[in-house]
Parts: sequence; C-alpha cells; structure tokens
Amino acid sequence: MPGFTVRFHPDGSLYSGDQVSLEVIAPPGVDVAQKKVLVEAPGNPPADLGSADFGSFGIGGRSQATMTWAWDTSGLAPGDFVLDFQVLPEGPSWSTTVNLHPAKDVPPPEPQAAWETVESECCVVSYITGTEAARDIEELLEIADEQGRSTVSQMGIEFSDQIPVTLVSRVVGHGGFAANEIYVSYLDRNYAGNDFSQVLHHEMIHLLDGRLGGDLRPSILVEGLAVYLSGGHFKKEPLFSRAAALVEMGRYIPLATLADSFYTSQHEIGYLEGAALVKYLVDRFGWEAFDEFYRDIEDQPSGKQSDALDVALQDHFSLSLNELEQRFLTALNRQQTNPDMYDDLRLTIEYYDTVRRYQQLLDPSAYFLTAWLPDGEQMRQRGIVADYLRHPNGPDNQEIETLLIQADRDLRAGDYSESEQTLITINRLLDSFEASDLEIALANGFLH
Repeated sequence: MPGFTVRFHPDGSLYSGDQVSLEVIAPPGVDVAQKKVLVEAPGNPPADLGSADFGSFGIGGRSQATMTWAWDTSGLAPGDFVLDFQVLPEGPSWSTTVNLHPAKDVPPPEPQAAWETVESECCVVSYITGTEAARDIEELLEIADEQGRSTVSQMGIEFSDQIPVTLVSRVVGHGGFAANEIYVSYLDRNYAGNDFSQVLHHEMIHLLDGRLGGDLRPSILVEGLAVYLSGGHFKKEPLFSRAAALVEMGRYIPLATLADSFYTSQHEIGYLEGAALVKYLVDRFGWEAFDEFYRDIEDQPSGKQSDALDVALQDHFSLSLNELEQRFLTALNRQQTNPDMYDDLRLTIEYYDTVRRYQQLLDPSAYFLTAWLPDGEQMRQRGIVADYLRHPNGPDNQEIETLLIQADRDLRAGDYSESEQTLITINRLLDSFEASDLEIALANGFLH
C-alpha cells in the first residue's frame, strides 16, 4: 500500500453479515484535494463498494475518504476477500485482503443485541440490549433527569424538546460527544476515567448551548462554559485555584494561542483555562452580560478566533483580549492553592495524556480528534450495533485498560504515588509497543 492507511469498522475481527465501513487515510503532507478513492471486490460474486471523496474528518481534520457501511457482507461465506483500491485521478492503486469470520463466532452480547429506546422527563435514551447500559438503565434515567433539571436551571431555559442521548458500550474519546444528539460511553471497563453524570451534564450543556445559538461561539468559550457549569471537567474541582496552579507550574497557555488552537492544545489545560476564564467573566460582568457577549461574537476576516474574541470584548466590555488576559492573570495570581493540588493537577494531565497515547497506539477509533462515531439515528434505523459494541479487546488492551482504571482510582483517592507508578508502568508498556511498530515498519520498508 503506497502510504495510504485503510481502517475497517467494526473494530477487530469482521464477520459474515457485517455492514463494513472503511476509512482510507491519506499520508501526511500528501495533497488529495479533488481526489477520490474507488473500492471494488473482484471476487465471486464481485462487488462494487463505490467511491468517496477525500475530505476533512473529525475534530482533528484528518485527510481521508470515508465510506460508511459501504460493504454489505450479508450472504457472503466466511473466507478471504480481496479489495482493490484506486485513488482517482491518476493516483496509486493497491489491494488488501480481508478475512470474514463465520457469523456464528460473533462475540456476545452482539448476536442477540438490539437497540431499545426509552423516555424520561428530560431525555430520549437509546441503548443496546445485553450491555451494562441495559443492566443499569433505570438508574441512568434517574441520573439523566437529575442532570437535565440542573442544566436547564443553569442555562435559564425550558426544554423545548427532549434531549436525545445514545449510550455507547465502548470508550469513545474521553467518554462524551455532542452533535445532533448526545453520545456518552457507559461500560464497566471504562478506562477514560470519568464520572457518567459529570460527562452527561457537560454534553447537555453543549446541546442546549447549541440550541441557543450565536454567530461564532469560540471553542475556548464553548468548552469553558460546559466545564464551568458542570463544576469541573472529569470531576468536581475548584476551577479558579486549579487554573492558578497552572500558572505557578508554568503550564499556562496564553489565551490567544489557546483560542486559535484549542483542540490541538494540551486537552486538560485548555479546558481548565477556558472554564476559569468563563468564571472570571461571569463573576466580573454577570451572567446576562456574559451571555450577550458570548452570543454576539462574529467571525473576522483573519479567521482567527482570537481576533473575533478581541473585537467582541472591546464592543461589550471595552477591553482588548490582551487587557482581559492581564486582569485574568492578576486574579489567578491572588489565589490560594492547596499543596496537594499540584500533584493532583500534574497527574490528571499525565493520566489523560497516557489515555490518549494508548488510544493512538492500540485503540485508534477511540482517539478524540478522529473518533469513529457513526450517526446514532441511522444505526438504529439500520439495526446496526457492532460499531458501538466491538473494540480492541486483546490481552494487551485488557492489561493496559485495567492499569489505567487503577491509576484513575488511585488519583481520585489521593494516592498520588501509587497513581504515578502505575502511569510509569503503562508508558513503559506503550514504549515497547512503539518500538515494536517501528521495527516492523523498518523491516517492511515503510520508513526510510
């Protein structure tokens, strides 16, 4: 394969009867604008899987052609199938062999699993039968209603429509996403170290915030608002004093830099700073003034969100972004911090950096910048459950995910030394996987 990566979904083994999706990922730096990929299965019977244009995928904007549920393997016997790929026009071509396992070998709970949808006071909740979400659904509905009441109270609005929530039985990203509906991971082996109610509240804020609208809602404020109104990111936390600790630790990111590269900046630092900034603005100017400013930010010719913030700040508060930052930093420097906070904050950052490193190496469909998260409504209409059930589950995955869960438990319990040692162990294991992948790549001539 000439530098292109093909990723198949559902993750792991494929089985006869699967609705298979493909991601054809372009090599870094290769211009695939105005190009597409054509995929065919020339076997018996032959199949034309169609074509897809290259474009930007996910929060990270990865360059790829995405073919969702393009290969219907219903009726195909188990065995090897050759797929032919061709990049058009005048692009490279290659073939890849895919093995379909017998349908009878599909792992549980999938063979009997199906979508179910239930309603509560606040929400329409969809989940897959036979999963942990199905087991705990009554408790989860109570949590959803509690968080829903809290969210609408904070936002100062009433429900115009129930909130659609899809419970995903695998880890995706950091455990939650919001688009036209909310997606929250719920499973016993959740290695992303978060609290279900906290994540659900965060994503509810996003969905209702989106309904309220605004010309341009900068990412630093979108995420900052959700963390601020949730009282923390992955757990309840004193936002302002933790942001002050970032300054003392030398980890503070200047606001203009953070505004223009929010999702590619260090994740926990960015979210914490954004939340502390929202808190500062609300405390200083009041909720109504903040909300009017937030929903009146307009895009600028430069395309930079920092410039949009600067103009709106001057219009609403007679402050430039630089002047706001100086006042913000002065307020942070006046904060008192608990000595334990430094260890907790440092290890929280290290923990989630390790989670993302694990995902990039051994669970890539979960990585937040390019997560595989097909539309829930279409999955329910098509009766597809595999994309939300299957995930890498080999011995290495089980070992590292168990260690990540332990590191998170120790961190939340304040056992910082134990958590740190576990993170060191995990990263040594990941070092070995990276070294092994490099040796394989060199041996096959993929790197020069």
